[in-house]
Amino acid sequence: MIKDYYQTPKSTALMRFFWQAAGGDRYILEKATYSDQIKYMCLGGIVVATGALAAIAGGYAFYTIFEPKGSALAAIQTVSSIGGEYQKAHLPTVFLSIIFGAIWGLIIFNIDRFIVTSTGKGDGTEAITFQELKSALPRIIMGAIIALTISKPVEIRMFKSEIDIALHKEQIRVKTEYLNEIDKNFTLKAKEIDNKIGETNQRIGDLQSQYKVLQGEYVKETTGIRAGVGPIAESIALQQKSIENELNRIIASDEYKTAKAAKEQLLTEKQKAIKEADKVAAGLDGLLERIKLSHEIAGFWISFFITLLFMAIELTPIFFKLMLTKTPYDYIEENIKELMKAEQGIYIQYNYFPDKSGQERDLVIHLNKEKIINEKKSLQEVQQNLSQYAIKKYEEQMMRKIDANPEEFIKSEEPVEILSEEPAEFLNEN
Repeated sequence: MIKDYYQTPKSTALMRFFWQAAGGDRYILEKATYSDQIKYMCLGGIVVATGALAAIAGGYAFYTIFEPKGSALAAIQTVSSIGGEYQKAHLPTVFLSIIFGAIWGLIIFNIDRFIVTSTGKGDGTEAITFQELKSALPRIIMGAIIALTISKPVEIRMFKSEIDIALHKEQIRVKTEYLNEIDKNFTLKAKEIDNKIGETNQRIGDLQSQYKVLQGEYVKETTGIRAGVGPIAESIALQQKSIENELNRIIASDEYKTAKAAKEQLLTEKQKAIKEADKVAAGLDGLLERIKLSHEIAGFWISFFITLLFMAIELTPIFFKLMLTKTPYDYIEENIKELMKAEQGIYIQYNYFPDKSGQERDLVIHLNKEKIINEKKSLQEVQQNLSQYAIKKYEEQMMRKIDANPEEFIKSEEPVEILSEEPAEFLNEN
């Protein structure tokens, strides 16, 4: 807009983008003052910044949840660089995190845009009244929830080094408890199996001892003064044979084999469970655990003020819109809305009648709709009058025919076909 007294500055592409983010009307802003343009540019900038922060926070939260788990310290693979060291990331998870972060950022951006756009300007003064605050309360609650979801991932990233150390200690504790529990459980099971195997081994040992004693006696009988296998030696040999059979029976018995196999299986399971200890401890590295540790490390007040900072960023556009005074932009916008309503035949009488609760309501009259309805009513009345007139004329025509030849109508056995005449055709057409 160029006038003798004022020239509105030309807008840039970036400024127009921020206008759109804030829900501002470009047509009106380009005719309004520079201060109006700056206000909506700042509002749009906050909305865009909130969406960007949400994208970063959402992407980091996604990566924290789905990254490969391991020791909080040992899993960090560092690579030398000019500035120091950096963590080697898991590229597939990074790629998915970028996609999720972009989607999440767009969702928050559109929600914020809707909140800012739907928030009115209150009573047009800088003061925020209780009624204005009450009306904006649902939007304030939504903004606070969004700020909370953004602040927590950022908070755990801010204290990542401290959280990694605390988490590593917690993983060691969980791993130790897990190994102790494994050792306790497997010791009890192994003791039961060892008792069964021990009884069998004791029986085998006793039989083997008896066999050795008999073997010594057998040697004496066959190598002494009376060399040769006599009746006593044969008896000893039979006893040895019986012991051998008993030993073979015990060793080959299903109960003994089952006990030995169970012991080997138990040892295998124990080794497998021990290998799983690292995975169990690594499973502790989740988003919830990191948030809990961040609260413990940062303390209540630091965590509270970080969340409060993001709430301030998120809720600033809502409170600022309630504090904005009316400017040329608002008056031009109201004028355009009234012109559009007038052009569409919409007439409003404000505070026309009270409702059941006593609140004043507006009377909305749609003139174009009333016009069409009245036209339809008038057309219906005309068609009804013409139909009545056609019936009357038809009646007169039939009466003239009866007057001219009444016998013809009396002799006729068929009913009079009143719809075959021309007036009836007129009625059908209407």
